[in-house]
Amino acid sequence: MVKNTPTMIVPRAHGGHGDVLQRVLDVARHDDYEGYSKHDALNARWLEALAGGSRLRRLAAIQVVMRSPIHIRPLLRVRKARNPKGLSLFARAHLARHRMSGSPDDARSARDLLDWLIANPSGGFDGLAWGYPYPWQDAGFFAPRNLPNRVVTSFVGQALLDGYETLDDDRYLEAASGAVRFLLDAPKTLFEDEARRCVSYVPDESIDWIVMDVSALVGALTARLGALVGDEKLLEESGRLVRYVVSKQTDDGAWFYAEPPSASRIAHDNYHTGFILDAILLHAQATDSAEFDEAYDRGIDFYQRRLFDPDGAPRFMSDRRYPFDIHGSAQGIITFSLRQKHRGEGADVAGRVLDWTLANMWDPKSGWFYYQKRRALRTRIRELRWCQGWMSLALASYLENCGDPE
Repeated sequence: MVKNTPTMIVPRAHGGHGDVLQRVLDVARHDDYEGYSKHDALNARWLEALAGGSRLRRLAAIQVVMRSPIHIRPLLRVRKARNPKGLSLFARAHLARHRMSGSPDDARSARDLLDWLIANPSGGFDGLAWGYPYPWQDAGFFAPRNLPNRVVTSFVGQALLDGYETLDDDRYLEAASGAVRFLLDAPKTLFEDEARRCVSYVPDESIDWIVMDVSALVGALTARLGALVGDEKLLEESGRLVRYVVSKQTDDGAWFYAEPPSASRIAHDNYHTGFILDAILLHAQATDSAEFDEAYDRGIDFYQRRLFDPDGAPRFMSDRRYPFDIHGSAQGIITFSLRQKHRGEGADVAGRVLDWTLANMWDPKSGWFYYQKRRALRTRIRELRWCQGWMSLALASYLENCGDPE
């Protein structure tokens, strides 16, 4: 149940920030939505072979490439790929522009991306699911190339439901239903009692690592689907998933990345906190429930105070400013724009983050957003999903929910 009545804002789809969004989408289309991703070092076949089955060598390869201040992927022959999560972000940006302007080109672009996703899922499990197009060694698990996971599938599912609601196409509702079936039924449940449930990042029975935002993302999509199809069991299950995450909120309104907190060096970081807040808010809207309002209010207060500087710069973690990361910028714009949409407040903070981002992270000559701004330099690495994908959704969210003052 929403406490505040949203303020009506009439957005302008063209001019100002709309021009930046157009350039970002043009870059993606020019590259046929193929690009580099943050953890894709092992998409260099020779590097993948060199790392072999060693956890430490895989981690080292990924971390060296990811942390390099210069763009070494072309030198290492890392292959570009279509990233399903990135495609879901671009699709949602096109759908938002279509809702604002009625543009048939945006509708066509969104359909092309959503149809590609439906035609290219990862296999091996019931339902529909997607993963990353590269082998990925994380601290808590190894995911082979294209192994489906719940984070990517949750984002694709949200794009599919946007497509269903915006374009009135039942195929996208059916595909989203398949995604939720994977999310709820695939291995593995990591914690469960009568009121709460926690599910794993990847569908692997051998993994016991809890990543906090995963269950929130799954719960949000399950709630949205349950509300659309009138399925009370889905709504109940979504509450269990979100309730688990809310139960792990700290006294000051934050969430650790992992449970137990010692399982990861990441503590209270920027964009994963935004993921959880958005999921709680989306669950509330879908279920018309105020159960998690207090947790959301404490969380959004922590997010604004501790993860953003007063000028809008996105802190990397609550106890660490640098590097300023474009994903943190984008997530702040999305989270505060969503708050504006559903709570009638947040446009001022979203605008402040966007202004800082355009002043510090945007290269108007190339049409690309910078990857990171460190203490002494900006990294000009071009990652299509991390930089352009997230900022396309951020710009579209701001234009649709907050308007364009320019």
